[in-house]
Amino acid sequence: MIMQEKEDIVVVGGYGHVGRTICEILEKKYPGKVFAAGRSLEKAERFSQSTHGRIKPLQLDINKPIPPHLLDQVKLIIMCLDQTNTDFVKACFRSGTYYVDVSASGPFLSQIEALYEEAARHGSSAVLSVGLAPGITNLMALEAERLIEQTEEIEIAIMLGLGDSHGKAAIEWTVNSLGEKFEVKQKNCQVEVESFTDSKPYHFGEDLGNRYAYRFPFSDQQTLARTLKASSISTRFCLDSVFVTKVLAIAKKTGAVRLLKTSWVNRWMVRAMERLHIGSDQFAIKVEARGRNREGKPMHADLILQGKNQSIITAKVTAAVSKLLYDYPFPGGVYHIEQITDLAYIQKELGSTLSLKIQVKEHNAD
Repeated sequence: MIMQEKEDIVVVGGYGHVGRTICEILEKKYPGKVFAAGRSLEKAERFSQSTHGRIKPLQLDINKPIPPHLLDQVKLIIMCLDQTNTDFVKACFRSGTYYVDVSASGPFLSQIEALYEEAARHGSSAVLSVGLAPGITNLMALEAERLIEQTEEIEIAIMLGLGDSHGKAAIEWTVNSLGEKFEVKQKNCQVEVESFTDSKPYHFGEDLGNRYAYRFPFSDQQTLARTLKASSISTRFCLDSVFVTKVLAIAKKTGAVRLLKTSWVNRWMVRAMERLHIGSDQFAIKVEARGRNREGKPMHADLILQGKNQSIITAKVTAAVSKLLYDYPFPGGVYHIEQITDLAYIQKELGSTLSLKIQVKEHNAD
């Protein structure tokens, strides 16, 4: 029997907020090979019909055992849903299927990282930290470290627009993260910090000016602590609405965010955030890196990236990484985005949708 070469692409959550855009981008390059998958066959078929059948529907519940032979012809899985265990990921690895994940959950990404040997053994390659944050933030941090010979500290600040169209899963993750405690790397030590505390001002460009951003459990800071050399790495977050950001900070300071553990309060908050469109669809990322050059002189690198519609950008970054993995496979194993590509490639793929400014300063030592 002649084994047919794997060539299908399955986007899990493919009819969702980010997934449908990924499907549409990839279908143009790989016609007839892209499937939009999810629990609801009806929703998958409806989306397929809206593309005149160019994107195929597939019913798939990742929380149930995978049907035998489902992955036989699947070359690449793109995961747009949050998972509670790694069973599905393991099934992908054992079938030699490539895997891309847009998850922002640091603990879950660490679980996949731990499967490196299993992926390598079966010739499967996985790319994690794909999207805007994590994703572009990782690549900006990598670029900042390249600009400074000896990087000591990297700070990432993310501003998201309230007027943007955010998927329900992204809003739920943001709301649930307000009360979290998590670890960050400070002077080569792991230190526990609290979400939405320890604010710092960042300059996001002439048009946006200075904004206070607060610690937030984006997974990039945990990942970069392992993949880059900087001794301190942190990620902070704010919304384009200064008022709403301040309200959240006050809720955190007074302990009101603890009410989010009550299910009906949590649901109300998610619905309120879904309906809140008082800002713009603009986002901005600021990366500041400090260190020294080879002569020991202090150096400082500033990177500011601006764009619109973070969900679309997340989809475009994911599609760009997926093309790279599909067309130019690399050795089996588990990688983060900054380990397989750089900011220049993503800029080339996304074109004029992103605006990037870089400034490097060298200071005389005191």
